[in-house]
Amino acid sequence: MIQKSLNTTALSLALLLTTTAAFAQAPAPSTPAKKELVTRLLKLQQPGIEAMSRAMVEQPAAQMLDRAAAALPARIAPDKQEAVAKEIEADTKKYLDEAVPLVRGRALQLAPSTVGTVIEQKFSEDELRKIVTLLESPEYAKYLQLSGEMQQALQVKLVADTRGNIETKLRTLEQSIGARLGLNATANGNKPAAAKPAGK
Repeated sequence: MIQKSLNTTALSLALLLTTTAAFAQAPAPSTPAKKELVTRLLKLQQPGIEAMSRAMVEQPAAQMLDRAAAALPARIAPDKQEAVAKEIEADTKKYLDEAVPLVRGRALQLAPSTVGTVIEQKFSEDELRKIVTLLESPEYAKYLQLSGEMQQALQVKLVADTRGNIETKLRTLEQSIGARLGLNATANGNKPAAAKPAGK
């Protein structure tokens, strides 16, 4: 998801640059040339629309899987847990295989009357031409191709620069949560200390 978000950053910035002025104006008049530019822009936005619709379908399924993983040890006998987990994974895959194409297809059908309408009303023909020219340019395509490499370079450096501080803070948080739950973890994070008998 992070990768997809980075891939749409340049588009968001391009739209944002002209949005402030556009919202202050009355709806821009429409022309056949403008409608054609909106169609081209929607085509360029199709990967982002598809990614958004996929995320909408996957998010509740991921939450259900998390809850199922937490409940599995308490609700299912140990010798059956692996089989039940595989069945849950198969059910989830079936849901995704059916729901993702359905929502993606509907999103693409709705885009012209929703996203397209906003774009057509809020942007002038000249603004749309500039945006489409930018998004169709080989320079922008190159930028998108390099976005993964740029993200990886940032992540590697970020992890190296913050690992010590973050690991310390995570240990502090883990100890704090353990203390609040009465787990009293030992210093090395292994087994919790034996409970002391209650005083008389």
